[in-house]
Amino acid sequence: MKVPVIALAAIVWVALATPGPAHAQKRERARDLGIPLEGVPGPLDAITDVAGVEVGHRTLVAGSGKLIAGKGPVRTGVTAVFPRGKTSDDPVFAGWFTMNGNGEMTGTTWVEESGFLWGPVLITNTHSVGVVRDAVIEWALRQGRLLHDEWSLPVVAETWDGGLNDINGFHVTKADAWAALDSAHGGPVAEGSVGGGTGMICNRFKGGIGTASRRLGADGGGYTVGVLVQCNYGARAPLRIAGVPVGREIPDLLPCREPCSGPRSEREARLAADVGSIIIVVATDAPLLPHQLKRIAKRAALGVGRMGGLAGNSSGDIFIAFSTANARASRDSGLAQLAMLSNERITPLFEATVQATEEAIINAMLAAETMTGADDLKVYALPHDRLREILRKYNRLVP
Repeated sequence: MKVPVIALAAIVWVALATPGPAHAQKRERARDLGIPLEGVPGPLDAITDVAGVEVGHRTLVAGSGKLIAGKGPVRTGVTAVFPRGKTSDDPVFAGWFTMNGNGEMTGTTWVEESGFLWGPVLITNTHSVGVVRDAVIEWALRQGRLLHDEWSLPVVAETWDGGLNDINGFHVTKADAWAALDSAHGGPVAEGSVGGGTGMICNRFKGGIGTASRRLGADGGGYTVGVLVQCNYGARAPLRIAGVPVGREIPDLLPCREPCSGPRSEREARLAADVGSIIIVVATDAPLLPHQLKRIAKRAALGVGRMGGLAGNSSGDIFIAFSTANARASRDSGLAQLAMLSNERITPLFEATVQATEEAIINAMLAAETMTGADDLKVYALPHDRLREILRKYNRLVP
């Protein structure tokens, strides 16, 4: 597995600020920890279980202490998802859905109109969408892949990392987006505080990037569904994992300003309500057409709901789904020969999407580590030991 690219300053800072052994957690994903989950995952339990899909990250971590706009601290990045890998210029059928629209995913009007996703999906922070979008166009131009060599409408999505990150410092550059694109690869996917998920917060725990997959049995066609999330949503109390009210069982460990013993700051107060967002990318190798993929994208919302997500008024919950089947369907050959799964057989894919979305969110929180960012705001990781004990209390821990 490739290591995400990190600026040299970030490496120095991390070496100085990594929590001591008392705060360290073993790298465990949901199934390692014993969380009862439905469905059969692919071999990697990741979006890259869908053949051809590649993921790349650029992670930016630098500085500490008082927030100085333009200087830091920096806790942000970019994540790139290629449906057919970074060497392919063959678009995929796609559909998208917004559960609550206080967010951005550029290029979706053309996805809706054409039925195709014409390149990668990139995810970053709210105020870096523009520079990342422009970077994708320039990257595609250098690769000789601009649609008709004249124009491009990239898909770039965001969630807000302004609690931990100097979001108005505009630290993400074109070079960072290019690094995410160039580093994309198949195989295991880095999770937690990486790429676009670096500065994100989920259910008032540290959030970020997470992924999971499901593989249907032969009776369901043997298809694979993979999900990648950038989770940055949710209040603490509604959080549920495997049906267990984890948020109510862990009411402490809320974001706080170091040394976390005085009155709450304005920055902490802004994080008290459900004002975050979640971006979800769903991939499948099932032969689905755009109208069916919109239906798949809608089912991701049910996975968020299983976790206690409410799609609050200030939340940007935007999902996109694509199919890697029907290669070269966009070619101007007069008459395209397409395969389409019958609607009568699509329900197992709905179920797989819900299950993989739920697990991807859990994996994002389990992979993330406690982080201190701008103005010494500290956001705690979801403690694995306490989660395991809570699951045991409710008889939900898998031996």
